[in-house]
Amino acid sequence: MNSTSSNVRAPIQLSGGFVVPEQVLCHATSLRKATRRISQMYDVVLAPCGLRSTQRSILMQIARSQVPSMSELAAALVLDRSALAHNLKPLERDGFVSVEIDPNDRRSRLVKLTSVGEAKLIESQALWLQAQACFESVLGAEKASDLRASLASIASGDYLQELAAD
Repeated sequence: MNSTSSNVRAPIQLSGGFVVPEQVLCHATSLRKATRRISQMYDVVLAPCGLRSTQRSILMQIARSQVPSMSELAAALVLDRSALAHNLKPLERDGFVSVEIDPNDRRSRLVKLTSVGEAKLIESQALWLQAQACFESVLGAEKASDLRASLASIASGDYLQELAAD
């Protein structure tokens, strides 16, 4: 059997008659795969500063939001609160953030970027710019810009409101 024919598989038929196509045409699956690949590249480039891309994006959002509540931060990152709490643990352990009770609402927690976290963001900036340039060199500046615009639109959730209105 040659290498070409060994890569070709027949579609799989499940017991209920549902046929699993050879190619995955699901938008969600394609986006998740692309996200994992891009994250892997950013993680490799950011490795010298000791941050992963997900950690840097959380630190950046905290910096943008100043002192967000857990709920505000979760909404901005499009995460549920439990996933955010899980992702904040190593950042808190390493002294990059502090999570404190909101003095105005004891049920709420505020997330603060520490001076150590601020220094880590500054340290990571040149590496992040390198990762950005690497991505753009592969995709091209115009396509990268178009992709960011499309993804920002999707991430905003506006299209979900349009679906709900139908």
